Amino acid sequence: MRKFSSVEEVLDFAISREEEAQDFYVKLAGFVEKPEMVKLLLDLVSEEMEHKSKLEAVKSGQGELDGDKIGDLGIAEKIKDIEPKSEMSYTEMLVVGMKKEEISRKLYSDLATIVQNRQIRDIFLQLAQEESGHKLRFEIEYELMTF
Repeated sequence: MRKFSSVEEVLDFAISREEEAQDFYVKLAGFVEKPEMVKLLLDLVSEEMEHKSKLEAVKSGQGELDGDKIGDLGIAEKIKDIEPKSEMSYTEMLVVGMKKEEISRKLYSDLATIVQNRQIRDIFLQLAQEESGHKLRFEIEYELMTF
């Protein structure tokens, strides 16, 4: 994992990752034809914006915690990575989304282990759970498509 010299640097990194996720889902929504999946992707854009807002609130000395533990189906860990490309099948797009959310979940879990501030650690753990929820959405849709 990358070395950080301050909590502010960690938060800036996490904020930039949320911005990247927003851009990714907007682009992915442009490739999808299934209306319910477009809606899901645009909903994820909104949720990633909320994550960014939470991180910015923590950075400015505000912020609060909420959320419950969320599990997943473990599908992303069992299937091969797929590189995002302009011509993807619906199933490939679901795999890319699952993998991306698993990476984000792991990132926040890892960031939680390196910060000393309990509030920031708790925010990172909460965000990891929210990313698990995003991953679960992709996994459920994948299960529906493949069975």
